[in-house]
Amino acid sequence: MLKMKGIEGLQKMMNGYHSVGLMVVMGVIMVVVYFGGDYYNYNSGSISWFDFNGVTEIAEDYSFEGCDLFNGSWVYDNKSRPLYEGKQCSFMTDDYACQKYGRKDLNYQFWRWQPHACHLPRFNGTALLEKLRDKRVVFVGDSVGKNHWVSLLCLIDTWILEPSHKVAEWHGSLITFKASEYNVSIDFYWEPLLVESNCDDPVNHRVRDRIMKIESIQRHAEEWINADMLIFDSYSWWLEPNMTLLWGSFENPNKTIVESSRVRRYEMALKTWSNWLESHLDRKKTRIFFISLSPDHKEGGDWGKTMGENCYNETEPIMEEGYWGKGSDTDLMRTAQSTVQDLEKKGINITLLNITQLSQYRKDGHPSIYKRHWDSPTKLELANPVLYADCLHWCLPGVPDVWNEILYTYIRYKI
Repeated sequence: MLKMKGIEGLQKMMNGYHSVGLMVVMGVIMVVVYFGGDYYNYNSGSISWFDFNGVTEIAEDYSFEGCDLFNGSWVYDNKSRPLYEGKQCSFMTDDYACQKYGRKDLNYQFWRWQPHACHLPRFNGTALLEKLRDKRVVFVGDSVGKNHWVSLLCLIDTWILEPSHKVAEWHGSLITFKASEYNVSIDFYWEPLLVESNCDDPVNHRVRDRIMKIESIQRHAEEWINADMLIFDSYSWWLEPNMTLLWGSFENPNKTIVESSRVRRYEMALKTWSNWLESHLDRKKTRIFFISLSPDHKEGGDWGKTMGENCYNETEPIMEEGYWGKGSDTDLMRTAQSTVQDLEKKGINITLLNITQLSQYRKDGHPSIYKRHWDSPTKLELANPVLYADCLHWCLPGVPDVWNEILYTYIRYKI
């Protein structure tokens, strides 16, 4: 059976044949490619790929210049999806293991993101790990950021065959993953509000009255300052209507302000974050990605359901192109975008990955009731599952895998 990886594999295979055999093989390939439609050549002349047995490999000179990876549609694809088996992932956590917790409809695993003007390269864990060899990557954020991080570990899990060569360890707010064969570290650091707060404990952080030290980030930043790549997310924790801003220490506050708008609080925290990056970051070493807001699907009325319903029992994406729901605060999104743009102008190597719109469509991709619940559902909730459905996080395999396919594209072909 013929298997190869892109043009390099084709050339190596050809070099092993005599001229007659070579002509035969080339003839067969040309017929398959021509009539099967599996060869694509865009105007740039830089993209070409071959498809054998449903596996697509893109050539090393792949370029997505001029293509908006975030503008596209979801395509049902039960041949190339999912990219891994959730039950077999060594690093799956119960917060995102929907199949393990009883979800029967698995169609959410089979949707592939298709940009309108180009194709995403197929994820290759070996190529990614080689690209990251001898580097440290740190995801910094909340439970959605952890959702994103776990997705990446599951994507690369099957590409590292020896179990002893991939180890995850918990060190307080920091979880470290090491792929020893490549000397790669891919870590997650719990920091839901970017700045220091009373929500910083990685386990006991469900604090209703949230207090932020709005100008303090140093204690967190010391944990990830030496990273070669930083991937930040910070959104859902800012949706709380009332939060206290604090100057000074928790023990001896100099000043507190309780009344402030959501956008103003977010803007102040991002200012502290961006000032720290500008002053302390090694610009020649560190690459930064900021993940745009991950939408929830808590308001079923947004897509035509009865008001009060949500993502519970949803099994298909929203197909209305350009759909935008109440689960996304555009003011916060614009604030983050403006901050990233300002950092770019100051010479910081940073990219905003705008995963918001593509995630908007996936009302079917949340755990709903199919996850481990920290508190057992009440009798009232069990009688009406809408009341305890998780419409914020994402099932794995699922939507965050696409975020990582896009991240992979940037890492492999842009850095």
